[in-house]
Amino acid sequence: MEIGIVSREVVRPSSLNVHLLKPFKISLLDQLTPTTFAPLVLFYPMKSTHLKGTQISTQLKESLSKTLEHFYPLAGRVRDNLIINDYDEGVPYIETRVNTHLLEFLQNRPMELLNQCLPYPPFSHQPNPHQVPQVAVQLNTFDCGGIALGLSFSHKINDGATTSAFLRSWAANSRGAYHKAVKYKNLSEASMIFPPQNPSPNHHLSVMEKIWFREAKYKTRRFVFDAKAIATLRSECKGKGVPNPTRIEALSAFILKSAMLASRSTASSRFVLHQAVNLRRLTEPRLSPCSVGNLFLWATAAYNMEHAAEMELHGLVARMKQAVGKINSEYLKTLHGDEGFPKVCEYIKRIEDVSAHKNLEAFTFSSWVKFGFNEVDFGWGNPIWSGIFGEVGSNSFRNLTFFKETRSANYDNAVEAWVTLDEKIMSVLEHDPQFLAFASPNPSILLFDVCRF
Repeated sequence: MEIGIVSREVVRPSSLNVHLLKPFKISLLDQLTPTTFAPLVLFYPMKSTHLKGTQISTQLKESLSKTLEHFYPLAGRVRDNLIINDYDEGVPYIETRVNTHLLEFLQNRPMELLNQCLPYPPFSHQPNPHQVPQVAVQLNTFDCGGIALGLSFSHKINDGATTSAFLRSWAANSRGAYHKAVKYKNLSEASMIFPPQNPSPNHHLSVMEKIWFREAKYKTRRFVFDAKAIATLRSECKGKGVPNPTRIEALSAFILKSAMLASRSTASSRFVLHQAVNLRRLTEPRLSPCSVGNLFLWATAAYNMEHAAEMELHGLVARMKQAVGKINSEYLKTLHGDEGFPKVCEYIKRIEDVSAHKNLEAFTFSSWVKFGFNEVDFGWGNPIWSGIFGEVGSNSFRNLTFFKETRSANYDNAVEAWVTLDEKIMSVLEHDPQFLAFASPNPSILLFDVCRF
């Protein structure tokens, strides 16, 4: 399969008034977030539309331009790790042709091909933040007319909730449902609660970069957990302090334990779990889902090798819930305002200290199951499948797992786990019969909509 670039251009906000807006202040949490690209690829068969290739691209570009009127920070560039301005820099927009049919592409379980559908490498450290766009688009058109919309979102100001709000708004503008497009006026409320520091706290950013990224060889694999496997794991996770574990808690604990056991072939003797916690529902008053920025903190729990061998799943979940529970409304109040900066520094120091062990392996978990990425309708129906990425580079976000829902006809109410691990750990995990008793490795993408092509 070959993907050839047809054109490159830049999409800018449709209104000239955007360029007159004041610089957008990023929040303190954004200042402490390293610059890397979070990926997403949405697949559409395009059988329910009369639009042709050029019309599809025109509709996407025009609606993107309109969406950037409201989400104007996503058109700009970060300056001095303090603000975003230069909104006329815009969004890179690439068009490609793929010399195969979408059905054939999906039937071949395209993990290793997904990165070719993306405008930027996923989760690699970007050393020049001032040059990085906040979002980039790649429209990949297959021989059959189907498309894969590849998206790269800079994590500097985009977390999962920001990405979801932006995509819902763009899709609504594309299909003409303008009343459903986001019109939230206070995009910058994150910086009001967590004001940026001037000068920028570059030392603390450097600490976070060392925690996020590590030079190593990684492998990414997609595992699907069906409803029966999830129910069994949730039952095994029940215990003292864990009366009703969620599916994400159960899956996180199971993958964590399996990965720790797989690490016995390495020198690792201590493990750290980092679990992303969405802050929007915890602030008082609640922040809007449309707030732009990284409104999450890492809940952190440490484990030793003996925990991997001896601790039951409910014990892992209990320790995980204890860590997550510490990030609550009362704790967040101590981080608010300029006076909250010392407390944020303490938070960074705790993560640094727990990550300083010589033979440490860190595992990070993030759930995308409620962000609605399988329901992004630009006017030609929901995507038949959404992928994340294939492989990451050598200097990338270490040992990262994403959870997302799947629309597979064979896996109703299933959850996909996109697991990136050090290749030595993954080579053990992907052949572990106890792990594979629950996890299906990269099963065929058999969807009702695809099969009708």
